[in-house]
Amino acid sequence: MHNNTSTQQPTLKRALGLSTGILLVAGMMIGSGVFKKIVPMAQTGLSETWIIVAWIGAGLITMFGAFTLAGLSALTEESGGVYEYLRLSFGNFFSFLFGWTDFTIIGCASIAALGFIFAQTVNVFIPLGNPFHTLEHVSIAGFIFPFQDGGIKMLAITAIILLTWVNYRGVQNGGLVNNIITSAKILGILLLIVLGLSYAGTNETIQPTTSAPATELHGMALFSAVLAAMLSAFWAYDGWSNISFIAGEIKNPKRNIPMAIISGVAIAMLLYVLINLAYMHVLPLHTLKAVEESQIGAAVVAETLLGKAGQSLIVVLIMISVFGTINGIILAHARIYYRMAQGNFFFKKAATVHPVYRTPSVTLLYTMIWSCVLVLSGTFDMLTNMVIFAGFLFYSLVVIALFKMKRNGTIKTKVIGYPVLPAFVGLFSIALLVNTVITQPVQSLTGLVLVLSGVFFYLYFKKQHSTG
Repeated sequence: MHNNTSTQQPTLKRALGLSTGILLVAGMMIGSGVFKKIVPMAQTGLSETWIIVAWIGAGLITMFGAFTLAGLSALTEESGGVYEYLRLSFGNFFSFLFGWTDFTIIGCASIAALGFIFAQTVNVFIPLGNPFHTLEHVSIAGFIFPFQDGGIKMLAITAIILLTWVNYRGVQNGGLVNNIITSAKILGILLLIVLGLSYAGTNETIQPTTSAPATELHGMALFSAVLAAMLSAFWAYDGWSNISFIAGEIKNPKRNIPMAIISGVAIAMLLYVLINLAYMHVLPLHTLKAVEESQIGAAVVAETLLGKAGQSLIVVLIMISVFGTINGIILAHARIYYRMAQGNFFFKKAATVHPVYRTPSVTLLYTMIWSCVLVLSGTFDMLTNMVIFAGFLFYSLVVIALFKMKRNGTIKTKVIGYPVLPAFVGLFSIALLVNTVITQPVQSLTGLVLVLSGVFFYLYFKKQHSTG
């Protein structure tokens, strides 16, 4: 087989400009979290002020992480992002562990989970039923039920296949779909912000006389509650680093990737803070706290503002947002596995570039197949609970990589806030990992086992390369 794939095949096309880059960052971040997280945050017992502090705090740490990644983007103009930065800093082993974890958990499980959320949202308007209801009780190993929620799973798989097809036929297509959808969801969120902040309705009928200040939390109890709220916010901020994966298709990447990351994070952070202020302006915290698990916080607020039409508006907005986020993840994450294959650390065919569409066509198909398998498994809830854990595990490595490459003179460009802000991100990542291991030991251990399962595949691909 060809070892120097990149020289013997068509190359990826630099077709995406700065504005698409900014909208990709914002679009991959703004999914369902912004509409759902106000309820678990209200349930932490924090006051309105502390909830906004949690959103701003998580946003600032995300921005500091963005500065760190922007600094590393000076290393290369190739696709792969974090994978490529770790490879250049530490060699193939740690970069492969990241790439393999992204394929098994971070990327494909996110696509599967978001596909399921998209189909569930459609199910609100059009009951999808279950064409396989007679097989619902069939299981694999007693906990995987592939035929449960059959209608929802079929639509989720259809959405993943459709968006893979769009991205297969050219990176401009994926970029255009992203720009249209991200613009629509930003406009929808802005509409909700304006309506919410200008709401003049009275809450007298729903404010009981016992509505004391949200809580009297102090000391460690307050710190713990703020950290719990920040963890909710981090899910809503997740996805900001994905733009780095498609560096090979961004025009002038060393200039545009840092600008896209910082601008995209700033847009998301501003929208998140304003929309949460709007939620709490329309409804008091004790009402938001009482919202049932099956309901969406934003939908309850919109119903207060606009009646049933408002509720429908939010459901449509979530549908559009999630659909756009799936598109962005498919577009970005397939480039990591393509870059791994170029270095002979993934299945060889994954290094193929389509001769006409100039996309990593085979890798897009691998991503689609594994994501669809995860949809059928129905176990992606457990996997996505580990996405943040796995993400911060590698963010701490990214910080170490920046310090290493700055100290040895490889990165000569100025990095915003260096060394204080990257050091803060690194220490925060370690603290978050330790806290997660203590509070969620089973999930953390499972996540670690999945990450370390990459060792076996690393040795396999290394052996294949040496014998090939």
